[in-house]
Amino acid sequence: MSADTEKDVTTTDDVMALLRRDAALALPRLARIPDPLPLLAALAAGGIHVVEFAFTTPGVTEVIAAGGGAPGVRVGAGTVTTAAEARDAIAAGAAFLVTPAVIAEVTEVARAHDVPVIMGAFTPTEALTAARLGAAAVKIFPAETVGPGFFRHLAGPFPQLPLVASGGLHEGNAADYLRAGAIAVTAGSSVVSATDASERNWAAVTAKARAFLAAARA
Repeated sequence: MSADTEKDVTTTDDVMALLRRDAALALPRLARIPDPLPLLAALAAGGIHVVEFAFTTPGVTEVIAAGGGAPGVRVGAGTVTTAAEARDAIAAGAAFLVTPAVIAEVTEVARAHDVPVIMGAFTPTEALTAARLGAAAVKIFPAETVGPGFFRHLAGPFPQLPLVASGGLHEGNAADYLRAGAIAVTAGSSVVSATDASERNWAAVTAKARAFLAAARA
């Protein structure tokens, strides 16, 4: 990463603008994340600067707090399902929240703290409800189940709705969702594997992140 690029990333305060720029966010859904800072550095070196740590990971608020100081990266909380989790994540320094479904109480907490929410949805009704609740973007999950054609169909009645594709994405299909209208795609185990994380193989994480982005943007 060049010095100019690093400066641009570091001074970008708008999480959603950064997400649109990268067209991807990482979700290391791991049983254990002992080293968040080198993991975040590896992802940033590969071009992914928005990272979601899920509440399915034990001690996730500590991970978020530890990763909050990573230069050029915006760290958020994922799989947020309650107002209490939203408050805990924000107190730990989460720059954004991600829900797996439409959950009004999470948006209420986020709005009070001026933190953006990427809200999970599966149907047109849920997507519209999420937007009306104030979601900064709607995460279609699981995207693999409905396919990229679903995103094109949603753009008909909801052309201004920012959509994020999540679930079952990899190098072979990520580009299809961006071409279909998604503003970003989620990089999960195809970029951050449990093996690479446990072995602290950060070079592999960087290489996989770079390859994922190259394929997604093709």
